[in-house]
Amino acid sequence: MKVFDYRNAPKALLTPDIVAMLTSIHEHKGKQELYIEAHADALTALMEIAKVQSTGASNRIEGIHTTDKRLEELVKDKSVPRNRTEQEIAGYRDVLATIHESYDYIHPRPNIILQLHKQLYSFAQTSIGGSYKNADNYITETDADGNEKTRFKPTPAHLTANAMESLCDSLIKSIEKNEYDQLLLIPMFILDFLCIHPFNDGNGRMSRLLTLLLLYRAGYIVGKYISLEKLIENTKDTYYEALQDSSTDWHNNKGDYAPFVRYYLGITQKAYHEFENRMMHLQHRGLSKPDRIKAAIDRKIGRITKKEIIEACPNISKVTIERTLTSLVKDGYLEKIGGGRSIAYGKTDK
Repeated sequence: MKVFDYRNAPKALLTPDIVAMLTSIHEHKGKQELYIEAHADALTALMEIAKVQSTGASNRIEGIHTTDKRLEELVKDKSVPRNRTEQEIAGYRDVLATIHESYDYIHPRPNIILQLHKQLYSFAQTSIGGSYKNADNYITETDADGNEKTRFKPTPAHLTANAMESLCDSLIKSIEKNEYDQLLLIPMFILDFLCIHPFNDGNGRMSRLLTLLLLYRAGYIVGKYISLEKLIENTKDTYYEALQDSSTDWHNNKGDYAPFVRYYLGITQKAYHEFENRMMHLQHRGLSKPDRIKAAIDRKIGRITKKEIIEACPNISKVTIERTLTSLVKDGYLEKIGGGRSIAYGKTDK
């Protein structure tokens, strides 16, 4: 029987590389608080971009797609859902908003998780929202020949409620004792949640929403301004590899949390690096808009896309960015790479 040992298991994770990652994130957290205090008003644009990216990325990971235009309309609540896909996107938007606005008052208890799951499916014409799975589920994979096989068997349906009670109780007790860094406990909890796989559907999206909730409650609110879900989507293969490595022998209490913890700490580090880059852009607000765009380009090693520039300069219009890029290409500072939607820009030696 699986035991959620959050009293002793974290000790094994205090390896030199993980400790170094924890130290780095703590340093970034200190800077985060200073940046937010100094640029509170300007951060609103970053938050709006992150909401759209988070909602889109987390749903795309699960195969739920829509156009960029519809995604933005739904996230900004300018349109009603037209189909099942959009219903699921709207549900994610609402849970994300709830967490953003009220994380201090949302405790990681089973009844709360069930309420968030119900909200996730509040637009859908289904009764699965807010209830644990009613049948055993399996994590499968398909090989190169098209043969499907079971990769992992989650907790049986009849044991799910007890497993969730035990999991949440173990996390809360460990947080209250304050023996271990919550940055270790959070990915441990998320891994265990995914291995329980408590719902008929929505487990992956719920895991990412719970990640944000727990990070925010621990004071790491970078996910408000930089989409962690987008970073996970961009490294999806590595995410699944870490999940597979850490879920091996999970039922026998012989699993290794380390691969999944390292992955999540790496994502958090990456988010803070991106956040600080955006803050550097805000510090250049005294410059002209073309100079601020150029400064954003200069901070990027290698080629850069127009989309990346728009994300780095959220308070500069797309038209101004396009004009500046045209000018920089004409002056020989940049060169175009590729064409069509895949076009990018690279700095020349001039």
